[in-house]
Amino acid sequence: MKVSDAILSRHSARAFKARPVSGETIREIISMAARAPSGGNLQPWHVWALAGDELERFKAIVKEKAFSKPLDQSPMTAKLGGETAEYNIYPIPIPEPYRSRSFACGEALYRSINVPREDNKSRYAHLARNFELFGAPCALFFAIDKIMQEGQWADLGMFMQSIMLLAREEGLHTCAQECWALMPRTVRDFLGIPGSMMFFCGMAVGYADEAQPINSFRTERAPLDEFARFRGFHDLKD
Repeated sequence: MKVSDAILSRHSARAFKARPVSGETIREIISMAARAPSGGNLQPWHVWALAGDELERFKAIVKEKAFSKPLDQSPMTAKLGGETAEYNIYPIPIPEPYRSRSFACGEALYRSINVPREDNKSRYAHLARNFELFGAPCALFFAIDKIMQEGQWADLGMFMQSIMLLAREEGLHTCAQECWALMPRTVRDFLGIPGSMMFFCGMAVGYADEAQPINSFRTERAPLDEFARFRGFHDLKD
């Protein structure tokens, strides 16, 4: 698969088949993704992979904890099961044009599964699916040492993107899930993440169930000239 094909076919899958993923395949993907660039070759990423009985045991704990207390659904102050993220997932407040992009994404997602804005019960049910990893048979969780700075967070992102593209090469799909940041204590306790590390997010990995409508919608991208500037190219107008 060409890199461009992997990029264009990658999307956040939100419904997976039960078909298991080979542990050797996951090891190979993670190992190869470690070729991602990092400033000073610090390689600041840390990843935990779960599947099989261990994943089921983890999900059972999450199910018991996640909705034991009401969810504050505001992205500004989100809390889940009495826990809260260790970092701000979004800017406070979210300015334009970013707010409109986020709103359009949410509307398109719920429209794909025929859930109207006023149907809070169904929206809440979809939210709960996040913590079931949308049925994915494999989960990855990422952390970074707290001493690291903004540059190393970018390195972690490039490592994760490499995983997502390599997964496409293997016929797999992924869904990066910042929602897991809302349950840092639960994830830390189960995985044994040291207190010296900042837990970042999770990622569902598996074979996408393309028959599910929620996997049919795609988020839009801003026009190139809205975010890119080109200067000094003789074949382009400045």
